[in-house]
Amino acid sequence: MTIKSRRELLAAVIPRYARARGRERERILDEFVASTGYNRKYAVHLLHHPPPERRPQKRRRRRRYNSRVEMALLHIWRVANCIAAKRLVPCLPEFVDALERHGELHLDPETRTLLLSMSISTADRLLRPHRSHPGGRGRATTKPGSLLKKSIPLRTFADWNDTRPGFVEVDLVAHCGQSPTGQYLNSLNMTDIATGWTECLAVLNKSQRQVSKAVTAARQRFPFPLLGIDSDNGAEFINANLLRYCVQEGITFTRCREYHKNDQAHVEQKNWSVVRQFVGYDRYVGTAAQRKLEALYQVLRLYVNFFQPVQKLISKERVGARVRKRYDTAKTPYQRVLESEHVSAHSKQRLREQYASLNPAALLRQIEALQQELWAAYERSS
Repeated sequence: MTIKSRRELLAAVIPRYARARGRERERILDEFVASTGYNRKYAVHLLHHPPPERRPQKRRRRRRYNSRVEMALLHIWRVANCIAAKRLVPCLPEFVDALERHGELHLDPETRTLLLSMSISTADRLLRPHRSHPGGRGRATTKPGSLLKKSIPLRTFADWNDTRPGFVEVDLVAHCGQSPTGQYLNSLNMTDIATGWTECLAVLNKSQRQVSKAVTAARQRFPFPLLGIDSDNGAEFINANLLRYCVQEGITFTRCREYHKNDQAHVEQKNWSVVRQFVGYDRYVGTAAQRKLEALYQVLRLYVNFFQPVQKLISKERVGARVRKRYDTAKTPYQRVLESEHVSAHSKQRLREQYASLNPAALLRQIEALQQELWAAYERSS
């Protein structure tokens, strides 16, 4: 009798043995011992203490991705600033081509094929042990500007849903550390809604003149015309200087609702992923720190717009108490600009030439060096 048959017989005999008494129990035990060949004492032990069911062992799948593929993925992931796998994997071909073009990566044909065929879930599993989750929060320094609110129309998160580049959200990020008193640097962040193209500038303070000057300078950096600006309700934006400038230049000027940050979801997300992640929460003061921060943004704009993929929300469906969101395939702002029919061919050609000359690994090294200089400026001013 096989072990499997003995186990099946034991399972059938146990209920009968538990109900039986006296000679009937002894007869069941004799039959069980005769059928299985077990020692009588061992048979009694099994009938009183049956062994637990053994779960069938899962057959392990043969490992497909070797250490060379994992190391290549880890290297690209770090060059891409440790972004999520769902953003990294769709852009792996672009990263591999750029790094190989500049001699930062050398892959044999087999490793290259395996790396480019990797799924998002597999990449996420391989990168999970290397992830960390930093925390931190900044201070809110927005003070309402109420004089011209009625002259500037409201815009909610549901507006400007078109795909044309040129409509941007703008916000200020304060670098005041733990104290919002006195003068300190701010980062002006402008994010295009359709493409995700982001421009950041260092502003010496929150005065209307400084902010309007920074908006004018940021406008020149976009690879397409500026069509609309949407701001929060802070006095640095809701003022006659910026309103007059937008009217003269034919730029639509709107504002979000008070205390509704979701109305500016695009720029709020970039406040974290670009400004806070690369600059931090420290306090910076003075023109020397402003020059270092501006130097950092000059390199960071290339890295973010050409090599940081973003996903766009396609649809949102409520199912009971849950909201199911669907996103498109991750693409860099550069790729989205090239796909837009509203951007001129001349601008696209200039971007292609600039992209061919960029090395993402070298850009990241420059960013890290400039970060060290900026942090040193913080230590001297603190």
